[in-house]
Amino acid sequence: MVMTGCILVLNTGSSSIKYELVDVTTRERPAAGLVERIGEDGGRLTHRTGDGPPYVRERPFPGHGEGLEAMMTAFEEAGPPLSPVAVGHRVVHGGTRFTEAVLIDDDVVTAIEELAPLAPLHNPVNLAGIRLARKAFPGVPQVAVFDTAFHRTLPPEAHTYAVPRDWRERLGVRRFGFHGTSCAYVSRRAAALLGRDLAGLNLIVLHLGNGASATAISGGRSIDTSMGMTPLEGLVMGTRSGDVDPALAGYLARVDGLDAQEVEHALTNRGGLLALAGTRDMRELRSRDDAEAALALDVYTRRIRKYVGAYYALLGRVDAIVLTGGIGEHDAATRAACLAGLERLGVVVDPALNEAGGDGERAVSPPGAEVAVLVVPTDEEWEIARQAHALIS
Repeated sequence: MVMTGCILVLNTGSSSIKYELVDVTTRERPAAGLVERIGEDGGRLTHRTGDGPPYVRERPFPGHGEGLEAMMTAFEEAGPPLSPVAVGHRVVHGGTRFTEAVLIDDDVVTAIEELAPLAPLHNPVNLAGIRLARKAFPGVPQVAVFDTAFHRTLPPEAHTYAVPRDWRERLGVRRFGFHGTSCAYVSRRAAALLGRDLAGLNLIVLHLGNGASATAISGGRSIDTSMGMTPLEGLVMGTRSGDVDPALAGYLARVDGLDAQEVEHALTNRGGLLALAGTRDMRELRSRDDAEAALALDVYTRRIRKYVGAYYALLGRVDAIVLTGGIGEHDAATRAACLAGLERLGVVVDPALNEAGGDGERAVSPPGAEVAVLVVPTDEEWEIARQAHALIS
């Protein structure tokens, strides 16, 4: 049976609810919106339907419950009528239990809650959205789509850390990887752009936003990825440090009395570009002409280039490098810098194509390049709706 109708996609963040109404069968998007600054001053809801002016409401939203109520009111007052056939939820961490999208029941809710220590900034708020939606839409199927699920194909030599056996077996310490929903979408779109079957392609996907990751994909399967047990490992990000010496926490405990939780919080919330240059905004960094901004940009792009080289070695052959995320899609200077010096590997960015701008899918490598360099805007909402639709059909 093929289900027809719209799927409501909810992406619940720590201080926001991003939502979109998606009809998978017609590819139409009747409405989309954002409730932002939940629990903070300056709360704002922006609700869009078609090409007309947005419906905007500015008022405090003390919690996610008030945010969801405001979303429902926006649909009532600005349309369209909200009667979803399913609700799809983004959930960051699925651990080893959830390797594909699942229908949500009480057991799934409990399991997502139990996984919260692995993603303390994400799973609890994802779960808040699920609980609110189950109350708001009783009887409507609710589907969880996990960021970690795409990386279920990581081979043991990629997901295994060289740590004590007890940690691995009893505590589940291993690499999981994230941004999987984005990787699934852009890898399929890259294959379409190239006019080739995804099963025969080797890709490196660079998801560059406030969170950033690199993923090596062979035949549509993730074989390595930069984020680890948590989203902290890997590339330099907006506020996350990425790779650091594991002994750092012990050193800081000895010399400054910091405990592990304080170190983890600092590396997650006060690291990255923010730590290096006082801002996590790439646009601001590009506009500055000072040593701190220059160093931050050099550290950021060098780390990406290092991972590209490593994943090239693992794959053996690379057909395309795919850039996505806010920075990957819109920042030409970062695209050029993070792939500079790789010409001997067949990786070339064409300056004119790269700087031409535009928001759509496109190649920024010269025609006929050995390794295509592609810009593919990610669409996690579409991917969540697609997986939810497949599950309820």
